[in-house]
Amino acid sequence: MLPVAGLLAVTGALLLLALVVLPAGPRRVPLSRLDPAVAPPASALAGVSAAAGAAVERVLARRGLVARGTAALERAGVAMPLPDVVLLVGMATLVLGALGLLLGGVPLAVVFAAPVPLGTRVLLGLKRGRRQAAFADQLDDSLQLMASSLRAGHSLLRAVDAVSTEAASPTAEEFARIVNETRVGRDLGDALDDVAERMASDDFRWVAQAIGIHREVGGNLAEVLDTVGHTIRERNAIRRQVKALSAEGKLSAVVLMALPFGIVGFLSVTNPAYLAGFTEGLAGYLMIAAVVVLLTVGGLWLKKTVAIRF
Repeated sequence: MLPVAGLLAVTGALLLLALVVLPAGPRRVPLSRLDPAVAPPASALAGVSAAAGAAVERVLARRGLVARGTAALERAGVAMPLPDVVLLVGMATLVLGALGLLLGGVPLAVVFAAPVPLGTRVLLGLKRGRRQAAFADQLDDSLQLMASSLRAGHSLLRAVDAVSTEAASPTAEEFARIVNETRVGRDLGDALDDVAERMASDDFRWVAQAIGIHREVGGNLAEVLDTVGHTIRERNAIRRQVKALSAEGKLSAVVLMALPFGIVGFLSVTNPAYLAGFTEGLAGYLMIAAVVVLLTVGGLWLKKTVAIRF
């Protein structure tokens, strides 16, 4: 009986494909589609997406979050517009929350939905940190390229343009933004200060200050950039040395923070009755709360210990 029903289902699907999906004959392309001056009609899905994005943008504008959110995406190097990112994260949160609600009720829905916005925030932070670290590592080479361009007789803006075309990402993107902003009339010093703020780079602030002083009093800017680049190279060498020496401390902090969770997970699998006493009375809940507080304090202490600033 089952093979016959399966055969009938497959036959019906093939007939539906032949009658509905496949074209009945050769179709002629409308002449309006061949005219490049005529915009193609927007699909219903595109219209719904645009309306949802506009609604999200209005909500963000009312709450004053557009500028801060856009700046966060720029620091992380995300090219997607802010309303699209918020809409995507919101849809993923709703879908996972609904899935958790169907599978296990409200607690599982919270467990499924909460990691989406938190994970997005953490991912943006990681991308921002990596982008800023890459910019700091490439800065000395960029200054050397600028100094070489100035010695060849090029102007300062042409030297910046040379870095935007020759350097790697993210330095090329930031310097290209400087060139584009100056071309539309913005002051070069303001554009440089914005890059230093966006990249959280004290070294580039020195470069911006050096260029600003040169524009006021004159002098040999190529020699100044060579001196600043030499200082930055020494700072980068010290930064890499500190990073190598503190790697053991960071690994120890990760192991110490993960050890309690690993032990609890192992005991919950091998001997669940051993942990059941913590959820049977007030004393057990108080001990769990004390453990959470101690773990939080210890994690912050370890983070402060291994975070070396100079």
